[in-house]
Amino acid sequence: MKKRKGTLPFAGTAEQEKKLREVIAAHGARTEDLLAVLQEAQEIYGYLPVEVQSVIAGALNIPLSEVYGVATFYAQFSLSPKGKYMVSVCLGTACYVKGAQKVLDACCGTLGIKPEECTADGKFSIDACRCIGACGLAPVMTVGDEVYGRLKDSEVAGILKKYQAVE
Repeated sequence: MKKRKGTLPFAGTAEQEKKLREVIAAHGARTEDLLAVLQEAQEIYGYLPVEVQSVIAGALNIPLSEVYGVATFYAQFSLSPKGKYMVSVCLGTACYVKGAQKVLDACCGTLGIKPEECTADGKFSIDACRCIGACGLAPVMTVGDEVYGRLKDSEVAGILKKYQAVE
């Protein structure tokens, strides 16, 4: 499988796969439990890579395309790994109007990845989200639980540098 820039190769363990198969068995390998199985699989792996989706499809005897369709329909699921530091830039109306796209572009440029990707070292991932409810601080970026408001794109590299320096 070709590795995209900014993504980590799948590194599932035998223990994780065992847990996944136990989850599927606990649900009786019923197709109608696909959503519940996907939720538990994401808890096990942190995201839903194609390798995990394939195991689920095979065990539930449904096409991989059906598993993928459900996984991509619901916003709660992620198909890409998340970094130690999850960077999220709000692209809601207030943030967007005040320059959030420039902030997002600065994040991507600083880290060398696109939204929904993870740095090769697994330290950062970037998501573009909709309103986070901090419109008065627009534009807003979060790094984990830390909120950075009234940002200028020129401030992004300095903020991220603090996290890059942490081991």
